[in-house]
Amino acid sequence: MALWGVKNDDARVLLGSPSPRTLFNWKKGTVAGLPTDTMRRVSYILGIYKALQILYSRPALADGWVKRENRFFGDQSPLERMLGGDVSDLFVVRQYLDAARGGWA
Repeated sequence: MALWGVKNDDARVLLGSPSPRTLFNWKKGTVAGLPTDTMRRVSYILGIYKALQILYSRPALADGWVKRENRFFGDQSPLERMLGGDVSDLFVVRQYLDAARGGWA
């Protein structure tokens, strides 16, 4: 989240709206267990991050991609799409990047 410049309130949305205290504990490394929805969200976010690192040779370009306007997402940035709050918003961004990497047959 730090590499993408995502603020805590937005990070909470991306992770399924845990309480601010829960997010703080997660950031400290205090994790007793995660709900299935949160695990799915983390998986999509990590997949998005990895795909960007593969697609862009320069980390700054990869990390900046999430904040650049994209016609595919209705001229919103991918981050704005992901902040729609639904896990499917993360899925759509991940699917787009998988297609860009040639992941679809």
